[in-house]
Amino acid sequence: MNLLVIDAQGGGLGKQLIAAVRAGCPGVHITAVGANSAATSAMLKAGADEAATGENAVVVCSRNADVIAGPIGIVIADALLGEITPKMAQAVAQSSARRILIPINHCSNIVVGVEDLSMARLVRCAVAEIDKLCKA
Repeated sequence: MNLLVIDAQGGGLGKQLIAAVRAGCPGVHITAVGANSAATSAMLKAGADEAATGENAVVVCSRNADVIAGPIGIVIADALLGEITPKMAQAVAQSSARRILIPINHCSNIVVGVEDLSMARLVRCAVAEIDKLCKA
């Protein structure tokens, strides 16, 4: 399975997600794409197999992913303090990959009806979904 993890800002969520997937789902090929170099670097250090930065990397990597994971903002243009461009959001939304979107109430986007969980709990939930997809 090819997992694409997309994150922005400092890459903290992506870093936690990649480390947890590495520990719980051996054999998954992980590509990390950061909206900026700090996010990319953090995810690469967490154990991504390969990494890239920027809008075009999101567009290209979204084409080949089986699963895309990241904060819900990756499908919202101008989210994550403006780091997610309309082309990035469109590429993720139109990808044939399954999307595991972590519901983070941040940057003026509020997801109602979702329990307010800690980041660690959200990461565990996301990894459980990725694990299900690996075994499917």
